[in-house]
Order: sequence, then C-alpha cells, then structure tokens
Amino acid sequence: MIATKQVDLRANLKKYFDIAFSGEPIIVSRKQNKNVVVISESEYNELQRAKRNAEYLKRLNESMAQANEGNTITLSLDELQAMESDDWKPSQKMLDFIEKINNE
Repeated sequence: MIATKQVDLRANLKKYFDIAFSGEPIIVSRKQNKNVVVISESEYNELQRAKRNAEYLKRLNESMAQANEGNTITLSLDELQAMESDDWKPSQKMLDFIEKINNE
C-alpha cells in the first residue's frame, strides 16, 4: 500500500493510477484525516462481490437458523398457485404460521 498527499497525486496522476491499476492501493491523505483510497476498477468489483457474497451468506445462515427453529412453512404448488388469485384468503395453516411468528 502506498501513501501520498493530494498535491503529489495531482502532480503525478497517471503514475498513481498506473500503480493502482497494477493492484497496489494508494492512500491519499487529506485534512482532518478524511483519507481516500484509490484502487483499480477490478479490485473495486472484487470488493463489491465479496460484500454481496457476505450478505448472501448471512441471509443463508439466518434462513438455516429459522429452519432449525421450525420457523418455516411448506406450501404445495397448488397452495402457491392459489395465492395468485385476486380472491385468495389465507388458509388455516398460513394463519397458524403467522400467529406463531408474531408471538415469538
């Protein structure tokens, strides 16, 4: 990781962009410790992908915990198709599940 000042970055923009593009992050120091980091687009995309993966894994873990606690409901294809109807009303099975979740 390379650190530089704003003035140096402005004077040597191409040099620092080339360094960042090669995979080396650049820390640009600013007043009041409001620093920024310059990274390549591919590095940024990797960080975003890792963030999305972490969020997805968190949701999977939460879902697994709900399943282990019995906080899930299983519906048949017919029940799911019936839910598409404009005049659909929740079945007793659905009402019992909603009540169970609300009471927890």
